[in-house]
Amino acid sequence: MDRQTKRIKKKYNRVSRIYDVLQKPMDKMVFKNVRHEIMDALTGRVLEVGVGTGKNIKHYPDNLDITAIDISEKMLVKARKKAVKWNKKVRLELMDAQKMSFDDGSFDCVFATCVLCSIPDPVKGLEEIKRVCKQGGKIILIEHVRSEQKIIGLLMDLFNPMVAAFCGTNINRKTLDNIKEVGFYNVKVEEIWKDIVKKITIYK
Repeated sequence: MDRQTKRIKKKYNRVSRIYDVLQKPMDKMVFKNVRHEIMDALTGRVLEVGVGTGKNIKHYPDNLDITAIDISEKMLVKARKKAVKWNKKVRLELMDAQKMSFDDGSFDCVFATCVLCSIPDPVKGLEEIKRVCKQGGKIILIEHVRSEQKIIGLLMDLFNPMVAAFCGTNINRKTLDNIKEVGFYNVKVEEIWKDIVKKITIYK
């Protein structure tokens, strides 16, 4: 594990105790119905990348084979408690999204919610997601990205170092450009909140 990844891991271990509280405004403003929409689109063997404290676990369909990974041990502790609380069967594994231990083409569907903003190397993370998703599979990403509006985009650039230093999240990444760089072309993009939060569905 490289130094930058260790730093991100340490930050998420540190913030794990208050993470759900910090996310409440975003949940109410943006994610009210999004989690259900993601789950309705999943089939077969599923991987959640960056499960965090397990905010999606409550919504997991009972008929799917789901594995979820995260880089932070303390976030996974929270996720395990939610899995027990909601009686959900899920394999929770400590793993770096940039270097997964799964075989090529292991999953029918891969999804992540606001994860590529935190991975030190988002292109490497996308390459791994591409590798473990089988041909003909589907990838669903909910991501906040740099706004194309000039003033807002500049403000996001300005505040990004402070936000990244506090919690490891980058608010100004050009995720759609990274997706193209990895070689995904069959991509559907839907705006969830302004032009900042997007639902990105990739058909492999």
